Amino acid sequence: MSLPRRLAAPAVLTLFLVAVFVPFLSLLSASIQPAGTPLTGLEAPHGLHLENFGTAWSKAGFGRLLLSSGLVAVAVVPASVLFATLAGYALATMEVPGGRKIFGYLLLGLALPAEVTVIPLYYDLRALGLTDTRYGLALVEIAAFMPFGTFWMRSHFATMPTGLIEAARLDGATSWSTLWRILLPNSRPAVTTLGVLYFVWCWNQFLLPLILIQDPARRTAPAGLGYFTGEYNVDIPSLAAATLIVIAPVVAIYLFFQRHFIRGVLDGALKG
Repeated sequence: MSLPRRLAAPAVLTLFLVAVFVPFLSLLSASIQPAGTPLTGLEAPHGLHLENFGTAWSKAGFGRLLLSSGLVAVAVVPASVLFATLAGYALATMEVPGGRKIFGYLLLGLALPAEVTVIPLYYDLRALGLTDTRYGLALVEIAAFMPFGTFWMRSHFATMPTGLIEAARLDGATSWSTLWRILLPNSRPAVTTLGVLYFVWCWNQFLLPLILIQDPARRTAPAGLGYFTGEYNVDIPSLAAATLIVIAPVVAIYLFFQRHFIRGVLDGALKG
């Protein structure tokens, strides 16, 4: 292999590393600057002003906001993964009546922007008395996440060896036993990857919580950050500290599950 080809992969990885690390470093540097300092880019910190995090936490009430986001995520992620797994398993391994049409309708959901549906969803939830509730927001997000999750799990189950399913059926295993005892133990990376993606999407949702939840006591962290930004738009260090508080759970979840996540993505790429 020639030297340019050998250097191509490290060069590309280094470029992506810089593209991700520099903005994060700029955000971290801004968060420990003196409060009210005007910043226009990456600057060396003038001391270590951790009080910005305390100010952002108390002024925006991030304790309540993070709890609200956590409750929504706890409701959305397990339910979405469960429903997507069941739907993907059925569409990939069973002769579901109208299965192709159902899958086609689900794929249309991937092309439908959330901005198109948010106003009708608001009026529907208001008619059901579910506006300003975490339950209503959770139901909407579960429905919004189903198209991708079903596509992901169907693709995964469709590429698994058919001999496993046929052998289980010959041994008298039911469809439930085949899924829970045979397929799922071999699907841990795919399920974990889907769960991490769902958590990131659920945590970062901004438009849906902003429209569907007007009660400040039930706002999620990104929506609360939006209101905090409007109030403290001239205090860049406090805004940077607040942003780091909001993204910290996402980073922690990704670092905890990174091996399963990377394996799931690579397995999907290789099988595809």
